[in-house]
Amino acid sequence: MKYLDEYRDADITRALAARIRARVTRPWVLMEICGGQTHTLMRYGLPDLLPPEVELVHGPGCPVCVAPLEFVDRAIEIASRPGVIFVSYGDMLRVPGSQSDLFRVRAAGGDVRMAYSPLEAVKLAQEYPTRQVVFFGIGFETTAPANAMAVWHAKRLGLTNFSMLVSHVLVPPAVRLLLGSPVNRVQGFIAPGHVCTIMGHREYQALSTEFHVPIVIGGFEPVDLLEAIAMLVDQLEDGRAQLENQYSRSVTREGNIPAQKLMEEVFEITDRKWRGIGMIPLSGHRFREEYAAYDAERIFGAQEIHVEEPAECISALVLQGLKKPVDCTAFGTRCTPEQPLGAPMVSSEGACAAYYAYRRHTAPEASA
Repeated sequence: MKYLDEYRDADITRALAARIRARVTRPWVLMEICGGQTHTLMRYGLPDLLPPEVELVHGPGCPVCVAPLEFVDRAIEIASRPGVIFVSYGDMLRVPGSQSDLFRVRAAGGDVRMAYSPLEAVKLAQEYPTRQVVFFGIGFETTAPANAMAVWHAKRLGLTNFSMLVSHVLVPPAVRLLLGSPVNRVQGFIAPGHVCTIMGHREYQALSTEFHVPIVIGGFEPVDLLEAIAMLVDQLEDGRAQLENQYSRSVTREGNIPAQKLMEEVFEITDRKWRGIGMIPLSGHRFREEYAAYDAERIFGAQEIHVEEPAECISALVLQGLKKPVDCTAFGTRCTPEQPLGAPMVSSEGACAAYYAYRRHTAPEASA
């Protein structure tokens, strides 16, 4: 594909790996925040090209993975009601709740449908005026504009049978939490390129300055990621801590201003619970009062569902870079994509799914 092959060029990839090996003099722990970046790293075997001094850990940048268990249960409860058409991105259908998942709701007769855009749910609400159509709105700042557009559009159409269950979270507050943790190991971050395409990089500049930590905004191809790692190693070896933008073909300082304005019209910032991590202040979106009529939590009274996370799943530690998926004794045995214990084994951006697909041979003997 035009403009893509060069970012997968084997010679460039090997040259960047050699540059990193020549530059590094001591151990460094780096985190790629986005789950899409994790899958590229694993798919192309990029960690195997790095010197042993450079350790990669995986961050909380998988929106399906960080959706709280109780939110999945709320979705299941709403989807099970008669007269409801429940619409979701495909990844969420197999994410386990405390007792079931959305696929099982569909198998039991619930009208659960997969969509690629929230506007498909708006169209369904137009086609089925006597049914309540609910869209499961999850994601980071990347998907929030499209979800905001769907609600904005539904309001302009005067639809009274469309609503959204919102589980939107924001990346910078989670990074702030990681950096402020007494057990934090991460010394440099690859920031999520798609999120920064929407939001720009001002918030990451502030984090870099406040915590004196190198942050490089990275893309999603092998060359992107190795170049971002090389830029982080250069900073760490030089004793610098700056914000740099490797993904300049997509990311600007200001980001996508129209998308930001649309999000701000429909949503406001609120505290938000993250799966396995807990409540992070000012880390999510909720509907503004002007759009409360489209809030599925209020319409269906689903706010009161609260459940505990399963003790066996270590996804919270994986999402904080404290453990690797293969450190879990259930990995590849009691936890597989077909029978997952947690969302990171299901999602197309989940770290556990990436390891299962590309690095199962690294699992410890206890879980073989």
